[in-house]
Amino acid sequence: MTDPLDFSGKTVLVVGGSSGIGNGIAQNFLARGADVHITGTRAAAGDYEGVDGSNLEGLHYKQLDVTDRAALDAYTIPSDRLDAVVLSQGIVLYDQREYGRDGWDNVMDVNINSVMDCARLFHPALREAKGALIILNSIASFNAMVGNPAYAASKAGSASLTKSLAQAWARDGIRVNGIAPGFVETKMTTVVTKDEKRSAGALRMIPLHRYGTPDEMAGVAMFLASPMSAYVVGQTIIADGGLTL
Repeated sequence: MTDPLDFSGKTVLVVGGSSGIGNGIAQNFLARGADVHITGTRAAAGDYEGVDGSNLEGLHYKQLDVTDRAALDAYTIPSDRLDAVVLSQGIVLYDQREYGRDGWDNVMDVNINSVMDCARLFHPALREAKGALIILNSIASFNAMVGNPAYAASKAGSASLTKSLAQAWARDGIRVNGIAPGFVETKMTTVVTKDEKRSAGALRMIPLHRYGTPDEMAGVAMFLASPMSAYVVGQTIIADGGLTL
Protein backbone atom coordinates (compact mmCIF):
# COMPACT_ATOMS: atom_id res chain seq x y z
CA MET A 1 0.00 0.00 0.00
CA THR A 2 1.35 3.43 -0.95
CA ASP A 3 2.15 5.71 1.95
CA PRO A 4 0.04 8.87 1.45
CA LEU A 5 2.62 10.84 3.43
CA ASP A 6 5.48 9.87 1.14
CA PHE A 7 6.38 13.05 -0.72
CA SER A 8 9.22 11.55 -2.76
CA GLY A 9 9.38 13.24 -6.15
CA LYS A 10 7.30 16.18 -4.92
CA THR A 11 8.43 19.80 -4.75
CA VAL A 12 7.39 21.86 -1.75
CA LEU A 13 7.97 25.57 -1.12
CA VAL A 14 7.66 27.07 2.36
CA VAL A 15 7.62 30.86 2.40
CA GLY A 16 9.02 31.91 5.75
CA GLY A 17 10.53 28.47 6.23
CA SER A 18 13.76 29.70 7.79
CA SER A 19 12.60 29.45 11.41
CA GLY A 20 9.71 28.66 13.72
CA ILE A 21 6.64 26.83 12.49
CA GLY A 22 7.65 27.25 8.85
CA ASN A 23 11.00 25.63 9.48
CA GLY A 24 9.39 22.72 11.30
CA ILE A 25 7.05 22.21 8.36
CA ALA A 26 9.92 22.36 5.87
CA GLN A 27 12.03 19.84 7.77
CA ASN A 28 9.13 17.40 8.10
CA PHE A 29 8.40 17.52 4.37
CA LEU A 30 12.10 16.93 3.76
CA ALA A 31 12.08 13.93 6.08
CA ARG A 32 9.19 12.52 4.04
CA GLY A 33 11.16 12.70 0.79
CA ALA A 34 10.17 16.05 -0.69
CA ASP A 35 12.51 18.45 -2.45
CA VAL A 36 12.00 21.47 -0.18
CA HIS A 37 12.64 25.11 -0.96
CA ILE A 38 12.31 27.87 1.62
CA THR A 39 12.54 31.64 1.81
CA GLY A 40 13.64 33.95 4.57
CA THR A 41 14.60 37.57 5.08
CA ARG A 42 18.35 37.11 5.64
CA ALA A 43 20.87 37.28 2.81
CA ALA A 44 22.11 33.70 3.03
CA ALA A 45 21.32 30.40 4.70
CA GLY A 46 24.47 30.68 6.81
CA ASP A 47 23.06 33.78 8.46
CA TYR A 48 20.63 31.54 10.36
CA GLU A 49 23.36 29.43 11.93
CA GLY A 50 22.82 29.33 15.68
CA VAL A 51 19.36 30.89 15.48
CA ASP A 52 16.95 29.13 17.84
CA GLY A 53 14.30 27.15 15.99
CA SER A 54 16.16 27.28 12.70
CA ASN A 55 17.57 24.25 10.87
CA LEU A 56 18.30 24.77 7.20
CA GLU A 57 20.17 21.52 6.60
CA GLY A 58 18.96 19.85 3.40
CA LEU A 59 16.74 22.78 2.42
CA HIS A 60 17.16 25.03 -0.63
CA TYR A 61 17.27 28.61 0.66
CA LYS A 62 16.54 31.88 -1.11
CA GLN A 63 16.18 35.35 0.34
CA LEU A 64 12.81 37.00 -0.20
CA ASP A 65 11.21 40.04 1.39
CA VAL A 66 7.53 39.30 0.81
CA THR A 67 6.60 42.95 1.35
CA ASP A 68 8.82 44.03 -1.55
CA ARG A 69 6.61 43.61 -4.59
CA ALA A 70 9.48 44.23 -6.99
CA ALA A 71 11.38 41.38 -5.32
CA LEU A 72 8.33 39.15 -5.61
CA ASP A 73 7.98 39.99 -9.29
CA ALA A 74 11.65 39.07 -9.78
CA TYR A 75 11.49 35.90 -7.70
CA THR A 76 12.33 32.79 -9.70
CA ILE A 77 10.01 29.93 -8.87
CA PRO A 78 12.18 26.91 -8.00
CA SER A 79 10.18 24.57 -10.23
CA ASP A 80 7.64 24.76 -13.02
CA ARG A 81 5.60 22.43 -10.84
CA LEU A 82 4.92 23.05 -7.16
CA ASP A 83 3.07 20.24 -5.43
CA ALA A 84 2.57 22.24 -2.25
CA VAL A 85 3.16 25.82 -1.18
CA VAL A 86 3.02 26.78 2.49
CA LEU A 87 2.67 30.48 3.28
CA SER A 88 4.00 30.78 6.82
CA GLN A 89 5.18 34.38 6.85
CA GLY A 90 3.93 36.46 9.73
CA ILE A 91 4.83 39.12 12.29
CA VAL A 92 3.35 40.53 15.46
CA LEU A 93 4.30 43.79 17.22
CA TYR A 94 3.98 44.35 20.95
CA ASP A 95 3.81 47.36 23.28
CA GLN A 96 0.77 48.86 21.52
CA ARG A 97 2.77 49.47 18.35
CA GLU A 98 0.03 47.99 16.17
CA TYR A 99 -2.24 50.90 17.10
CA GLY A 100 0.07 53.29 15.27
CA ARG A 101 -0.17 53.66 11.51
CA ASP A 102 3.35 52.41 10.83
CA GLY A 103 2.89 49.33 13.00
CA TRP A 104 -0.53 48.63 11.53
CA ASP A 105 0.76 48.93 7.96
CA ASN A 106 3.80 46.77 8.66
CA VAL A 107 1.76 43.91 10.09
CA MET A 108 -0.85 44.13 7.35
CA ASP A 109 1.80 44.11 4.63
CA VAL A 110 3.33 40.88 5.91
CA ASN A 111 0.30 39.03 7.25
CA ILE A 112 -2.33 39.65 4.59
CA ASN A 113 -1.07 41.69 1.61
CA SER A 114 1.91 39.42 1.00
CA VAL A 115 -0.27 36.32 1.36
CA MET A 116 -2.37 37.39 -1.62
CA ASP A 117 0.73 38.48 -3.53
CA CYS A 118 2.37 35.08 -2.99
CA ALA A 119 -0.79 33.16 -3.78
CA ARG A 120 -1.08 35.04 -7.06
CA LEU A 121 2.59 34.41 -7.87
CA PHE A 122 2.48 30.66 -7.26
CA HIS A 123 -0.96 30.02 -8.73
CA PRO A 124 0.27 28.94 -12.22
CA ALA A 125 2.73 26.36 -10.86
CA LEU A 126 0.15 25.01 -8.42
CA ARG A 127 -2.40 24.77 -11.21
CA GLU A 128 0.07 22.80 -13.32
CA ALA A 129 0.63 20.31 -10.47
CA LYS A 130 -2.97 20.27 -9.18
CA GLY A 131 -1.26 21.13 -5.92
CA ALA A 132 -2.07 22.36 -2.44
CA LEU A 133 -1.81 25.89 -1.06
CA ILE A 134 -1.62 25.98 2.74
CA ILE A 135 -1.90 29.28 4.60
CA LEU A 136 -0.76 29.74 8.20
CA ASN A 137 -3.62 31.51 9.90
CA SER A 138 -4.03 31.66 13.69
CA ILE A 139 -6.54 31.24 16.47
CA ALA A 140 -6.40 35.05 16.39
CA SER A 141 -8.32 34.69 13.13
CA PHE A 142 -11.39 34.01 15.27
CA ASN A 143 -10.75 36.01 18.47
CA ALA A 144 -10.10 39.56 19.63
CA MET A 145 -6.59 40.57 20.68
CA VAL A 146 -6.72 43.85 22.57
CA GLY A 147 -2.97 44.35 22.40
CA ASN A 148 -2.59 43.33 18.76
CA PRO A 149 -5.41 44.70 16.59
CA ALA A 150 -3.44 44.47 13.36
CA TYR A 151 -2.38 40.89 13.98
CA ALA A 152 -5.94 39.81 14.76
CA ALA A 153 -7.43 41.72 11.82
CA SER A 154 -4.80 40.44 9.39
CA LYS A 155 -5.27 36.84 10.51
CA ALA A 156 -9.06 37.16 10.28
CA GLY A 157 -8.56 38.42 6.75
CA SER A 158 -6.18 35.58 6.00
CA ALA A 159 -8.72 32.97 7.13
CA SER A 160 -11.37 34.60 4.95
CA LEU A 161 -8.95 34.76 2.03
CA THR A 162 -8.31 31.04 2.47
CA LYS A 163 -12.00 30.39 1.83
CA SER A 164 -12.25 32.75 -1.13
CA LEU A 165 -9.17 31.37 -2.88
CA ALA A 166 -10.34 27.83 -2.20
CA GLN A 167 -13.66 28.51 -3.87
CA ALA A 168 -12.09 30.33 -6.81
CA TRP A 169 -9.23 27.93 -7.50
CA ALA A 170 -10.86 24.56 -6.90
CA ARG A 171 -11.76 24.61 -10.60
CA ASP A 172 -8.02 24.75 -11.32
CA GLY A 173 -7.42 21.64 -9.26
CA ILE A 174 -5.78 23.60 -6.42
CA ARG A 175 -6.88 22.81 -2.89
CA VAL A 176 -6.49 25.81 -0.60
CA ASN A 177 -6.66 25.27 3.17
CA GLY A 178 -5.26 26.82 6.31
CA ILE A 179 -3.88 26.00 9.74
CA ALA A 180 -4.70 27.97 12.88
CA PRO A 181 -2.03 27.29 15.51
CA GLY A 182 -2.54 28.17 19.13
CA PHE A 183 0.46 28.76 21.38
CA VAL A 184 3.47 27.16 19.70
CA GLU A 185 6.91 27.70 21.21
CA THR A 186 8.71 29.91 18.70
CA LYS A 187 10.50 33.24 18.86
CA MET A 188 7.18 34.95 18.04
CA THR A 189 5.54 33.66 21.23
CA THR A 190 8.42 34.12 23.68
CA VAL A 191 6.66 37.17 25.13
CA VAL A 192 4.27 34.64 26.67
CA THR A 193 6.16 31.34 26.83
CA LYS A 194 9.27 32.81 28.48
CA ASP A 195 7.35 34.94 30.99
CA GLU A 196 6.60 32.82 34.06
CA LYS A 197 3.37 34.58 35.03
CA ARG A 198 1.97 34.85 31.49
CA SER A 199 2.99 31.31 30.68
CA ALA A 200 1.22 29.90 33.72
CA GLY A 201 -1.95 31.75 32.74
CA ALA A 202 -1.78 30.53 29.15
CA LEU A 203 -1.18 26.91 30.14
CA ARG A 204 -4.20 26.99 32.46
CA MET A 205 -6.39 27.80 29.46
CA ILE A 206 -5.04 24.95 27.31
CA PRO A 207 -6.79 21.62 28.03
CA LEU A 208 -3.64 19.70 27.08
CA HIS A 209 -1.68 21.91 29.54
CA ARG A 210 1.28 22.34 27.22
CA TYR A 211 2.36 24.36 24.23
CA GLY A 212 2.34 22.99 20.71
CA THR A 213 5.43 22.33 18.63
CA PRO A 214 6.37 23.18 15.04
CA ASP A 215 6.48 19.44 14.32
CA GLU A 216 2.83 19.11 15.38
CA MET A 217 1.85 21.93 13.01
CA ALA A 218 3.83 20.13 10.32
CA GLY A 219 1.65 17.07 10.79
CA VAL A 220 -1.41 19.13 9.88
CA ALA A 221 0.39 20.68 6.90
CA MET A 222 1.42 17.30 5.53
CA PHE A 223 -2.13 16.00 5.93
CA LEU A 224 -3.44 18.99 3.96
CA ALA A 225 -0.85 18.41 1.22
CA SER A 226 -1.54 14.69 0.98
CA PRO A 227 -4.19 12.56 -0.74
CA MET A 228 -5.73 11.94 2.69
CA SER A 229 -7.29 15.41 2.52
CA ALA A 230 -8.36 15.17 -1.13
CA TYR A 231 -11.91 16.32 -0.28
CA VAL A 232 -10.93 19.06 2.19
CA VAL A 233 -11.26 22.50 0.63
CA GLY A 234 -11.32 25.98 2.16
CA GLN A 235 -10.93 24.87 5.75
CA THR A 236 -8.70 26.30 8.47
CA ILE A 237 -7.83 23.49 10.86
CA ILE A 238 -7.43 24.67 14.44
CA ALA A 239 -4.44 23.07 16.16
CA ASP A 240 -4.37 24.67 19.61
CA GLY A 241 -4.48 21.91 22.22
CA GLY A 242 -8.11 22.83 22.89
CA LEU A 243 -7.44 26.48 23.77
CA THR A 244 -10.40 27.84 21.81
CA LEU A 245 -12.86 25.38 23.34
